[in-house]
Amino acid sequence: MSEPMVTPSEPAAGRGTNVFAILAIIFVWFTGILGLVFGYIALSQIKRTGEGGRGMALAAVVLGWIAVAIAIVILLIVLFAGGAYLATTGDTAA
Repeated sequence: MSEPMVTPSEPAAGRGTNVFAILAIIFVWFTGILGLVFGYIALSQIKRTGEGGRGMALAAVVLGWIAVAIAIVILLIVLFAGGAYLATTGDTAA
């Protein structure tokens, strides 16, 4: 008895991964702002064209906002720490 031949299913034509989604997930690791921009562009294009990559774009947007929040917290800590240092030393020529 011969076994039936199994052929791999082919992806739907024209439904590749969105290029901006790929760029978003790459750039979000270097700068959160670029990840956000490319992620939102990708989500818009994916909604319009039906391409794949929505998960990547969404992950880039979430990671981008987390990076922005962390940057704001670090900036506030540096500003408050610098202000506290100047207040205790009395040094205003900094």
